[in-house]
Amino acid sequence: KYAENMYYFSELALTLNAPESGTAPTDSRRRPDQRLMENGRWDEANAEKQRLEEKQRISRKRREAEAARASEDGTPCDPYKPLWFERKKDPVTQELAHVYKGGYWESKEKQDWSLCPDIF
Repeated sequence: KYAENMYYFSELALTLNAPESGTAPTDSRRRPDQRLMENGRWDEANAEKQRLEEKQRISRKRREAEAARASEDGTPCDPYKPLWFERKKDPVTQELAHVYKGGYWESKEKQDWSLCPDIF
């Protein structure tokens, strides 16, 4: 019903991005630019998207600078690592894939998101 008003998306597609309480602060459903867009606030959404992209660029440049300094000094530098996944070789395809390593559901149960970075 009213599919023409929803770009002919299925009910599943329409609900995939529905907010859910108790999710990690890094959950993509919490993206402020996306929320603004979904509410029809296009100019604000675009400005917010630009702010988020600039924040990501600054973060990447900082990590690259830290890695360069560590390389010059000969000190170890941990590269960025996802919290809930690790890269492993797929035993069938022999290609690298991100595999869930655990911890998310435990953090969600405890509502302890202290390990999550501030990405928004």
